[in-house]
Amino acid sequence: MAKPAGPAPPAFVYRISTTDEWAELQRMGATLGGDLDRSTGCIHLSDLSQVKMTLKNFFLGRNDLYLLQIDTSKLADGLIYEASDDNNYFPHFYGPGRSFVALKLDVVVKADKIVLENNDFTCSLLDGSNLSC
Repeated sequence: MAKPAGPAPPAFVYRISTTDEWAELQRMGATLGGDLDRSTGCIHLSDLSQVKMTLKNFFLGRNDLYLLQIDTSKLADGLIYEASDDNNYFPHFYGPGRSFVALKLDVVVKADKIVLENNDFTCSLLDGSNLSC
């Protein structure tokens, strides 16, 4: 279910990317994401406030991750917020007209290695926010 029209999206959304996916994105200039993205026809993203929860729910124990900061202005109408439950809406990138196109390297503003230490995720993109990943 799509989120009703509301305020403009934030300046940035975030992609938790594996080392292999980040390498593919740099090498090829684009990626269709992982198995989940390909099977659902969209690239799964998070707002900054959702990164910690997403890491803990889906990536616990992984030490091969990067956090990619994505410029939402370059995603145009391909960025859609959808409900994951009654209270949470997550950003997904489909591409124009929900056509499922690859996420391109030129939308990535920054990439930072996520470090897993003592079962806690840390990364500099979240420094200064009130979160730790």
